[in-house]
Amino acid sequence: MTSQRHSDDALLDAARDCVVEVGVRRTTLTDIAKRAGVSRMTLYRRYPDVRTLVRALMTREFGALLRRVEEARQPAAHARARLVAEAAASIRLLAADPLLRRVLDLDAELMLPYLVDRLGSTQELVEAHLLNRVAEGHADGSIRAGDPAAQARLVLLTTQSMVLSVRLATTGLDFEALLAELAAFLDGALA
Repeated sequence: MTSQRHSDDALLDAARDCVVEVGVRRTTLTDIAKRAGVSRMTLYRRYPDVRTLVRALMTREFGALLRRVEEARQPAAHARARLVAEAAASIRLLAADPLLRRVLDLDAELMLPYLVDRLGSTQELVEAHLLNRVAEGHADGSIRAGDPAAQARLVLLTTQSMVLSVRLATTGLDFEALLAELAAFLDGALA
């Protein structure tokens, strides 16, 4: 299992390098296999196409980013403050992430199904985390009463729009000032 996991990580690392270099549409399984030092058939057996591989890559990368935010968590007075601080930290990291930036620069239409049709596995992971934070906020009284699932979903959609629209959002505005406004917005909405 460890060697398979290592191989999967090597394949995903190679895919990340290719996507950052040329974008999703110009990345081929052949390029990824060559960069990973494996045969095309080895790669094809694990991932039937580039989109499947890129979805696995995004899940791994953004799941790791969420774990980094959780590990770097600063003490906060209550769950609402933790949720707001983690949302801002996540946006800051995602806005600087070379993989996400490249996908949005060259292949933004690939994100459309996750904006209008369905949640992806990464969004579900984030939403589960938010749901835990909302439940903690209900328990400590820092988040107003309400449907926890609806509250978590709205936080997800609000922060997601900031991540995906960061270039537009920051046109003529300071990124950190925008994050401060978003934090105040979330804090007020949940109080």
